[in-house]
Amino acid sequence: MAEIPHDLTISKPDYGGGSIVNLMRSIGDACGAPATQYLPLSGMADHFSGVQRIVLLVIDGLGHEFLHSLGFDTVLARHQWSKITSVYPPTTATAITTFLTGRAPQQHGLTGWFMQFRAIDEVVAILPFIPRFGSESLEGSGTAIGSLIGGPNFFDTLRWPSSTLLPDDIYDSAFSRLFCGNTQPEPYSSLSNFVEKLKSFCGGEDGKHYLYAYWSELDRLSHMHGPSSQIVAAHLAEIDNALEPLFDMCAENDTLLIVTADHGFIDTSLEEQIDLADHPDLNKMLRLPLCGEPRSAYCYVHPQCRNTFEHYVDSEFRDVVNLVPSDRLVDEGWFGLGSPHPELSARIGDYTLQMKGRHTVTDVLSVERKLKMNGVHGGTAAAELYVPLILSKL
Repeated sequence: MAEIPHDLTISKPDYGGGSIVNLMRSIGDACGAPATQYLPLSGMADHFSGVQRIVLLVIDGLGHEFLHSLGFDTVLARHQWSKITSVYPPTTATAITTFLTGRAPQQHGLTGWFMQFRAIDEVVAILPFIPRFGSESLEGSGTAIGSLIGGPNFFDTLRWPSSTLLPDDIYDSAFSRLFCGNTQPEPYSSLSNFVEKLKSFCGGEDGKHYLYAYWSELDRLSHMHGPSSQIVAAHLAEIDNALEPLFDMCAENDTLLIVTADHGFIDTSLEEQIDLADHPDLNKMLRLPLCGEPRSAYCYVHPQCRNTFEHYVDSEFRDVVNLVPSDRLVDEGWFGLGSPHPELSARIGDYTLQMKGRHTVTDVLSVERKLKMNGVHGGTAAAELYVPLILSKL
């Protein structure tokens, strides 16, 4: 399969009415949630008329560009209503938290895979809730995840009953339990099991109900093989075939199926990776390991090294890195609108390395192994940011 010609144009989230945050406002309005500071998606309200059940199906990694670059027809593409942006950074930890809270990163404060938590002085991989310097869950050592990232979840704000459908390896994680609120997460074990449970919900007659469903395998395969690989294309075809009867079912009843994603993808290679092990002088200027994402890395720099750090990055990486003071990203609205989370500034470091082209940056601690990823996301490219908005009723 030919490599996808990625759109690498630098792009920002459209929090003013065209992002997944605004989608969640629209769903909240339909389900009786209190209004938020974010506008609903324009024209979306009409699609909820007469609806008794709403399914939000998030396919991890299903970018708008990817969906339309496969060279074959899909039910998903035929039912696409529009394209919208994810959040910044466009990555699972940050965007999924938006789906689970209805809030932008500016408010929920989760800024990437690795985050620095001042309360425990640890850099933590937030989804598995594991510190970078260890391998055991912080929950097992007595740290409650709610003590670090507590806040309202989306489900408990709704007047409608709600449910969640999650992979069986994460449905009972500390992260899932925290953000699924009063819902009882339902696990599934395979694509066929997933679709059967979706069909059961969509064909129900038990009154108004909201379901959040999440499929993760496309993301895993895209990281491993790259979004342009035949393996990833074949898996999307498998998903598409499995979901086709669901679209037919929802077209004939009072269920609205909404399909979208947390982010898109771009291909990359080891040749396009900056490894800080090759730049020990730069590494010495950092007081913490890199946080955030390989495409948007937060740097915590020793105060006395800031000028030297800026000069080093400019002289060595000018062609592949956009170096930005992290607070400027807040001021420019990359994370959202309005008052920021009280810990937001502390969680994005002093500088952000926004990688250009298809480049990434990484550091590998002594307790970690170097990962080879052929597909990445989390940066500023349009291919990473734009996701499809797919509706069973157009």
